[in-house]
Amino acid sequence: MFKNHIKIAWRNLKNDRMFSVLNILGLSIGLTITILLFAFVSFEFSFNNGYAKKENIYRVLVNTEGDMFNSEVWCKAPAALVPALKNDAPAIKYGARMLKHNFGETAFINVDNTNFLEKGLFWCDPELFGIFDIEMIEGNGEEALKRPNTVTISESTAKKYFGVKNPIGQSIKVDNKDQLEVVGVFKDFASNSTLDCNLIASFGTTYFSKNPSWGNSSFETYLLLNSNASVASAENQMQQVLDKNVDKDGQWFTFSLQPLSKVHLYSSDYSETYASRIGDIKEIRNLSFLAILILVIACVNYMNLMTARSQKRAKDVGINKTLGASISNLIGRFYAETGFITFIALSIGILFAVILMPIFNKLTNSDLQLEYLFRFEFAIGIILFWVFTTLVSGSYPAFHLSRFSPKKILNDKSNGGGNGLIRKGLVVLQFAASVILIVGVLVVYQQIRYMQDKSLGYNPENVIAISTGGVSIDANKQALIQEFKALTTVSEVGMAQGFPGLDVSGRSIFKDQNDEQGLNIQTNVSDASITDVLQLKLLAGKTLPKVKQEGDTLVDVVLNKKAIDYLGYSPEEAVGKQVNMWLGNNAYIIGVVDDFNFESLHKPIGAYAFHNGNREPKSYLLVRLSNAALSNTLSELESIFQKVVPDSAFEYTFLDKKMETLYIRERKAANIGLVFCLLAIFVACLGLFGLAAFTAEQRKKEIGVRKVLGASVLGITQMLSKDFLKLVGMAMVIAFPLAYFGMQNWLQKFAYRIEMNWSVFVIAGIIALAIALFTVSFQSIKAAIVNPVKSLRKE
Repeated sequence: MFKNHIKIAWRNLKNDRMFSVLNILGLSIGLTITILLFAFVSFEFSFNNGYAKKENIYRVLVNTEGDMFNSEVWCKAPAALVPALKNDAPAIKYGARMLKHNFGETAFINVDNTNFLEKGLFWCDPELFGIFDIEMIEGNGEEALKRPNTVTISESTAKKYFGVKNPIGQSIKVDNKDQLEVVGVFKDFASNSTLDCNLIASFGTTYFSKNPSWGNSSFETYLLLNSNASVASAENQMQQVLDKNVDKDGQWFTFSLQPLSKVHLYSSDYSETYASRIGDIKEIRNLSFLAILILVIACVNYMNLMTARSQKRAKDVGINKTLGASISNLIGRFYAETGFITFIALSIGILFAVILMPIFNKLTNSDLQLEYLFRFEFAIGIILFWVFTTLVSGSYPAFHLSRFSPKKILNDKSNGGGNGLIRKGLVVLQFAASVILIVGVLVVYQQIRYMQDKSLGYNPENVIAISTGGVSIDANKQALIQEFKALTTVSEVGMAQGFPGLDVSGRSIFKDQNDEQGLNIQTNVSDASITDVLQLKLLAGKTLPKVKQEGDTLVDVVLNKKAIDYLGYSPEEAVGKQVNMWLGNNAYIIGVVDDFNFESLHKPIGAYAFHNGNREPKSYLLVRLSNAALSNTLSELESIFQKVVPDSAFEYTFLDKKMETLYIRERKAANIGLVFCLLAIFVACLGLFGLAAFTAEQRKKEIGVRKVLGASVLGITQMLSKDFLKLVGMAMVIAFPLAYFGMQNWLQKFAYRIEMNWSVFVIAGIIALAIALFTVSFQSIKAAIVNPVKSLRKE
């Protein structure tokens, strides 16, 4: 019986090629998208599953309290926590701190007089190897890193630095200061691991190992709990350790534990992390919804075309029922046909997914591999997709057509059942989904454009930040400044600890001695040129002095208006006032600059300070170019850098490009939305195209009579198109409110955002109508220009 059903399905496919192609193409596109998104979602959920002790591994979160930090959650903990837990927290077996080199900056590596830039150097406790079971190729990382000045490196890094030479026992120099001995080689971390270290160096080498502090929360910390310990008991013991070491008045934070299984997908709203692989559960949910939406559109498309063909299939059903075919037999036949079509579509979808995976990886910034599509669990998922698609797509045709009355069907006046209302409802559903996607894409791109065009309060264009982390001699830094200034294409050069878009030092500013809460403020050690390089607007006072005498303990401070407002001064009143912001007792305000967005537009402008204290190094040269001859100027800057500092590598960042990286997630969402929106519209248009062809065929006699009576091609086209355009109009009525509320919710995560107005919906409506009109008009015009004699002769 089943074999016979498949033969009939194949015969029907060949007999009605246009509808078959439309059905298979629509379903294959929907399944391609679903397969790729399912693979991506599965990959994201697979993060950190490869660690044997994953059920007992937790990351320490710091929950800030009060107005100072706006109740944020940080992924970094104080350095003093792990040593304190060893004796006073029996629930915790191991603890390990991770400090990315220079708090996240690039390391300059020198190996046998060859310079390398390294973004993956971490200073870690040896217990990290016991927590994560890091696979060693050579050496014993946990034992070896107990000694200071030792380092383990990944397999790929070993090949990069040493080639075929055995790296064990070799030495590398970091920032022309620290000489480290290579004591182990570990296997590269998997692409679905949050840890992505290239070098793991001994934490004992660092200053913080000998001087751990409760005040500097800069260390990503992982704990391994004992198998019989609960999270609640571990958190209670951590609080007891905090109470023992920090007075209640100084406790501006509490600790909590985050399971390793949630580190990747549930940390996007947290601050202060060294992880470069950060997922977002909200993005996963949105993509899952998008995959289901497009698959449903494709299934609806199939149902629509099948019901449109019901008149042709009706007599076949009537004859079979007259000859004794049961309803269950007919349902099985229609499901067999649907299953056969969806199997062909699924096969094409898998092929498309394999071909398009590199493009999809680039679009989603992921690292999916082809072999991922052939894993057992993925194969099970594909089968479930096939079953789901078959059941959904074949449901209406199977149950609708199988219940036709033979008497009504075989009556010449019958049209095979009143399914016109169903078809119209499916068209409305398809285009409502498409319109929602169009509105969403328009709003996302408008928000991105708004962020690009908004005045930031400073000018990041044509400013290059050159890292001097590997320049250990101050005289060399001064030589670089002088040589850079001598270039005709350079208008200004300054030195600073950091720049907008890059985290600098977090402190607190206080109004007076009675202010216990304070306000969080970013502080940036800078020189006098910083205001000119960034083109900040000076509201009162002056910029930092050009020269500071050696031994001078006075700290000059330039605050932004946000900080001045908190202190309760006007800009003019603030100049000359002493300021308490943990820079010592001799810090005085000498200038006030206007507010500027030193972080992304997700956050409101915070307090910011430039100062000339000596607690942090100036790690960057900021160079403002006077023209757009960037390629030549970059070559000149690199040549000068290599001449003055031959033992360090040249690393630079454009400030405007750095700011753009703060919105990578939004750009990715916009690009994904645009691509899938176009595909969803295309699938919907396939169905509309088929329905228009079906309608034109059904009304060919009417069209012939109208043409004989003098109707124009334009008139007939309008007659055939208006019904479909009404359906699109109904779809917009349904879609606009849903799109409005959905996008308003998305915009809430931005401190600075656009206001949605009617123009978005007008544009979306015009796009939807234009697409529908173009699709329907093609078939309408084709039907209208047919010779009426041919149409009437067939009748």
